[in-house]
Amino acid sequence: MIRLLAMVLVAFATHAAAFERTEEREACAEYDPLRRPFFGDTHVHTALSFDAAGQGTRARPRDAYRFARGEKLGIQPYDAEGRPSEYLKLDQPLDYAMVSDHSDLLGETHICTTPGAPGHDSWMCTLFNRWPKLGYAIINSRYGMERPQRMRFCGENGRICLEQAVGPWQEIQDAAEEAYDRSSSCEFTSFVGYEWTAMPGDANLHRNVVFRNRKVQQRPTSFTETPEPEAMWRALESECLERGDGCDVIAIPHNSNVSGGLMFSPQGSDGEPIKREDAERRARLERLVEVTQHKGDSECLPTGLTTDELCNFEQLGFSKMSEQGTPWKTEPTASGYVRESLAQGLREWRRLGVNPFGFGLIGATDTHLATPGLVDEKTFPGHAAGTVSRRLEIPPLPDRTFFNPGGLSGLWAEENSRDSLFEAMRRREAYGTSGPRLIVRNFAGWELPEDLCDRDDLVEQGYAGGVPMGGELPVAPYADARPRIVVRALSDPGTRTRPVVDLERIQIVKAWTENGESRARVFDVAGTPVPENTVDLANCSVPRTGIRELCATWTDPDFDAASPALYYVRVLEVPTCRWLQWACLARGVDCRESSTHGPGLDACCAEDADLVLRERAWTSPIWYLPRAAESAR
Repeated sequence: MIRLLAMVLVAFATHAAAFERTEEREACAEYDPLRRPFFGDTHVHTALSFDAAGQGTRARPRDAYRFARGEKLGIQPYDAEGRPSEYLKLDQPLDYAMVSDHSDLLGETHICTTPGAPGHDSWMCTLFNRWPKLGYAIINSRYGMERPQRMRFCGENGRICLEQAVGPWQEIQDAAEEAYDRSSSCEFTSFVGYEWTAMPGDANLHRNVVFRNRKVQQRPTSFTETPEPEAMWRALESECLERGDGCDVIAIPHNSNVSGGLMFSPQGSDGEPIKREDAERRARLERLVEVTQHKGDSECLPTGLTTDELCNFEQLGFSKMSEQGTPWKTEPTASGYVRESLAQGLREWRRLGVNPFGFGLIGATDTHLATPGLVDEKTFPGHAAGTVSRRLEIPPLPDRTFFNPGGLSGLWAEENSRDSLFEAMRRREAYGTSGPRLIVRNFAGWELPEDLCDRDDLVEQGYAGGVPMGGELPVAPYADARPRIVVRALSDPGTRTRPVVDLERIQIVKAWTENGESRARVFDVAGTPVPENTVDLANCSVPRTGIRELCATWTDPDFDAASPALYYVRVLEVPTCRWLQWACLARGVDCRESSTHGPGLDACCAEDADLVLRERAWTSPIWYLPRAAESAR
């Protein structure tokens, strides 16, 4: 009892001072020094983004935050009187969210959608307003070049469009401030941010930029004026971090799966090996990566570092977004995936003493409907509400069959405030899910008790004798020491539209270097596989195992104290229906009766149709680096 009390006091003393308060607000009534999970979405587009506006989205940042907090939102297509075709509402509000409208085209979007704005009567805006799909294709092609060019109506050096972006950027800040609960209730947190939308040669190098508080850049960094990641990092340093007024920021890469293998390339933009100074900037600024979202999963390839059939999850069969509708496609490459990049980071650490790829993992939606957290497979309305343009007829299926609703991020933090959540991002005590609100916690240490799963003080012991997800193990204390990892997972508690789904398995993924080469292995540590054919496709009923909680302790059997390594956790639910099957059932498709298929519904019965999935969660890694404290910080 005395030992337990001592550990609680140590934990309180340690974590009560775990973050600096950089803003004025009431103290949160609920504060947990041992931290609790908060769920949110940091990848949200509204009508201020050119592509969202072209798809008919009318909701703006304030609407997105109201939706995140639990209010209903009408979406396109709209009728002649401006009434939406349907209303959407989250079954369970989010704890936090961030509108991340594209910094590129922010001014152009405002001009083309605002009568009387300078340039609104240009041929390009006219084309966009009459034929949005065509207008978007033309403008997007200009901004997808190696050196993007602003439209002629932007004036010399883009001055007009840069000036017209000031209002939307202020609107984004004002909406975040209005939505932020600064009272002691601490019910909702909003972050100011944007998306840096780099697309050199159609390779996705996008980053979502997250500011800690209301002190932000005067103007968002854009790909047009700042076309290399290295320049973007320098801009965040000079225009925020080095200002000395409390401005703080991180950047989150996403959709590395469609980066043409460039997102995690060991070469810089100049084609030379990554320089130490750039590795340090990246390690300091890019603390997290989106492992999953609407445009596919980026964890791993089925035939990557290790054969892993569970990597065949929401995979896109192409390596650049521009290839999605073309007959020619380039195969996805390993350097576009997170597991391979994490392993590459260990090799870079050997070379530079700094790990540029020391990412924690989160999920997000990338919604273009201003609907953060809309991840339910059963009610998925599509990425663009079933239509790529408000001028086109609604197709029979909500979306292209290879897209998905996206995911969420979970943050372990003391309270629901900007400072606390931002520090959770920075220290990478974060995880991503494919949508369900799974609760996952893990710790690694050299002497954690083997019976920790049976003890009430698992968390206290984990913090006192180990490090949580996102952390770094200290150097092995003795020659034959081996790290022990404890993992506990709880099922999503369920909602009105999604009943409780049982857990299937906990896996630990280890990556390490051996003789200068990357290696990886997946270990099942709890639970057993459940076949996909146990799902009844006629009504989407799922197998019941009764497993709502899984916990395991695991010791690495092949640990080499001289080799850098990392460990992350993957938690799987039992198989359930994917959104496509739910949509096909809602449309009355019976694959035994061809008369029920209807135009555009053949995908429901295609031999390669993905109708079942295993929803999942991925934790941030825990690193072991054999030299003391020279790691990616």
